[in-house]
Amino acid sequence: MFENRTDAGRRLAVLLEERDVSADIVLAVPRGGLPVGRAVADILDVPLDIVAARKLGAPGNPELAIGAVASDGTVWLNDDLIDDLGVEDAYLEEAIEQEHAAAVAKVERYREGRPPLDLDGRTVLVVDDGIATGATTTACVRQVENAGAARVILTVPVAPPRAVERLREEVDEVVCVETPANFGAVGQFYDVFEQVSDERAKTYLK
Repeated sequence: MFENRTDAGRRLAVLLEERDVSADIVLAVPRGGLPVGRAVADILDVPLDIVAARKLGAPGNPELAIGAVASDGTVWLNDDLIDDLGVEDAYLEEAIEQEHAAAVAKVERYREGRPPLDLDGRTVLVVDDGIATGATTTACVRQVENAGAARVILTVPVAPPRAVERLREEVDEVVCVETPANFGAVGQFYDVFEQVSDERAKTYLK
């Protein structure tokens, strides 16, 4: 569906303009969300910053998200999945502590001493290159709400319908270019979906 992340960001910005969606700030989820967010911020002519969270992986299956923690300490847990897997509190506490520290380190690495943008009373677009489970996305948007944003709009190029429906309960609005029923992974909807290095990702914030 998309040539690359920059193309996806441009198409997302066009859709936002068509729907008359305006914002004061764009917050991109690093690393893959930064090329998308840069294109959106440039076209809408608003500042770009980051919002970061880390996935909490299941015991013995780190790719399975049982929750996520944002850099401000905001935690989202998939309680049903945690109960089904019998995850112990001690495991959760340790995972939250470790991943919170990693999220904080990521934000500090990207901002390079710059203070975060003031979100109080602002309309904020949270942008990523796509959504799979929505775990880290949920922690990110809750962090933005906790920072005092007046309105939070989640904007992504592609996401599965089920994730979009669940995330509508978390934000004021969801804007998604495509919601394919045959969703497998975000990368399948891009012609080019290479890993974005930290150094490259940081250039989009300049």
